[in-house]
Amino acid sequence: MPDVYDKATRSAVMSKVRSKGNKSTELRLIEVFHEYGITGWRRNYTVKGHPDFVFMERRIAVFVDGCFWHGHDCRNTRPKENEDFWAAKRKRNIMHDREVTAKFEQRGWTVVRIWECELKKKNLSKLLVKLNLMK
Repeated sequence: MPDVYDKATRSAVMSKVRSKGNKSTELRLIEVFHEYGITGWRRNYTVKGHPDFVFMERRIAVFVDGCFWHGHDCRNTRPKENEDFWAAKRKRNIMHDREVTAKFEQRGWTVVRIWECELKKKNLSKLLVKLNLMK
């Protein structure tokens, strides 16, 4: 399926996507934390690897990964334009995620990766299984 935007418009749209404060990822997880009484987390913890949330007492690092950017196959969306660029970008992100996870685990941390799609209401049961670690 061709892109509905021209190249300049698509570039402008993609440049506005940020890694922090996204409603569909971190902010949605904060809502879930509040709703289910999960406490003890901190944001913006300055450590190499930059987890979205940390639970210091339990040494749990939580990463909330956008499905498109981090290579989850829940979506069938694959850009046709610049296909090689996007495939390489996703591959680099996946490798980086693996390296960061390994570094945290080597330091004795538990790493929890939550996919953007797991934050949707229809997937709440999957999410709650992962969050059970944090209670």
